[in-house]
Amino acid sequence: MQLEKIVNYHKALADPTRLRILLLLSEGEMNGQALAEKLNISQPTVTHHAAKLREAALITERRDKNTVYFAQNRYFIQQHAEASLQFIFKEGGKDMTTTANEQMKEAVIRNFFAKDGRLRSIPAQYKKKLIALEHLVERLEPGRKYAEKEINEFIKQFHEDYATIRREFIMHQFMYREDGVYELNPRELWTRWENVK
Repeated sequence: MQLEKIVNYHKALADPTRLRILLLLSEGEMNGQALAEKLNISQPTVTHHAAKLREAALITERRDKNTVYFAQNRYFIQQHAEASLQFIFKEGGKDMTTTANEQMKEAVIRNFFAKDGRLRSIPAQYKKKLIALEHLVERLEPGRKYAEKEINEFIKQFHEDYATIRREFIMHQFMYREDGVYELNPRELWTRWENVK
């Protein structure tokens, strides 16, 4: 379950009136007027809170002529509660962060690279630029030594400004250069875009 759904579930529960509505509905289906009387609040207030609970899929409603009846959506209440526990205890946020990073990487590749693999433009934002650079260097062979001309030709397949990209490869530790020979650094030395705030 997505983090956003878990947050919406807890937002829906983060109100005493909404919790009391759910408690009353645990006894069975009730209409808005009956809920208003039991909670000593106006019917429009019940309608407002019921809408929040319905958006989070915690209650269902059915209409009978002019009367709206509400009921607990026990399945979704339980599913959301279990998803929250699983997230807190088992995943500990790690998987969610990984997913967010994967989504960001996919978005950058989708937005900055054409279908033929060419880089449309070098991203101005630092984090996105690192993602684009990483996406390019991943196509180079580890352990292979490249002459500067070879690196230029490699980059030109993807973008015309080979000098800037070649310089960025060195600056961000993707590659090192010695006597005009370029070689990929071990991945551990690359500037990690995941650590950029």
